[in-house]
Amino acid sequence: MPGRSDDRPAGELSLIAAFERLLTARTDRLVRWLGDDAAVVRARPLQVTSVDAMVDGVHFRLDHPRVSPADAGHRALAAALSDLGAMGADAGEAYVALGVPEGLGSDAVLELVGAMEALAARTGTTIAGGDLVRAPALTIAVTVVGWADDEAQLVGRDGAQVGDRVGVTGSVGASAAGLAILEGRATGPDALVERHLRPEPRIAEGRALAAAGAHAMIDLSDGIATDAAHIARRSGVRIEIDLDALPLADGVAEVAAQLGVPAAELGATGGEDYELCVCLGVSETARVAGVTWVGGVVPGTAGVAFSSAGRSRSLAGYEHRVG
Repeated sequence: MPGRSDDRPAGELSLIAAFERLLTARTDRLVRWLGDDAAVVRARPLQVTSVDAMVDGVHFRLDHPRVSPADAGHRALAAALSDLGAMGADAGEAYVALGVPEGLGSDAVLELVGAMEALAARTGTTIAGGDLVRAPALTIAVTVVGWADDEAQLVGRDGAQVGDRVGVTGSVGASAAGLAILEGRATGPDALVERHLRPEPRIAEGRALAAAGAHAMIDLSDGIATDAAHIARRSGVRIEIDLDALPLADGVAEVAAQLGVPAAELGATGGEDYELCVCLGVSETARVAGVTWVGGVVPGTAGVAFSSAGRSRSLAGYEHRVG
């Protein structure tokens, strides 16, 4: 993790030495990694790469008493790995660039990296390198590399077909509800806060859905109201979603009631659940487990339509803003 002498956090060399003791290689394809200027990895035929970044004060709040450096590290790696799950790729390596502000001690940095390593262990990922610099706010930039042996093993957003069923893994709404609890806008179970702070990327589920013949997939980082529309536009199809069929996490309805919004709306628009939305042919749906079928791909103008109790509903999903 190189850096100029004037931009290094205090104790950088000792931190890097601690990283080398903390991190574990999980692949025999890794030729060079920590301790060298660059990682060297024996490639498989297809490389799948995604980049994600999170910044204190924007994507998390370290000044909140219930948010720890470990939570921030876990969320940053989970968000990046979730993209590999959405492509149906095998997890491979992660490269982490940390911007550390003055005042964040070595123990906190090691706590953060330790949580990333714990998630890496569960997903078969090797944290193979990165960088460590000073920054005005804690910044975590993660590049993840996944692998596949054949292009047919991978799934994009552009393959949905008329007649497909549309489903989601797990449950939705937990992260948005957990955030509302953290921000004091509602009360609810700790499990919802945990789902917001520590989402689990669906790597194994993505591989299984790809193997079952998924035509299109996306991870629910912005909520199905936004993310299903991405599939619809990329595939040039119309998707219809029954909001009443959404698998809401336990406690979401109670939090939604406190917020004064329909529970299904919170589940559809909240985002950051990092479940998978999949489009799969009807004949293939019997081959998968752990998926709730919430809609279908139908003839019509490209886009997404929502309904509840048989009535059309208009939803605005989350959209990232810059500047």
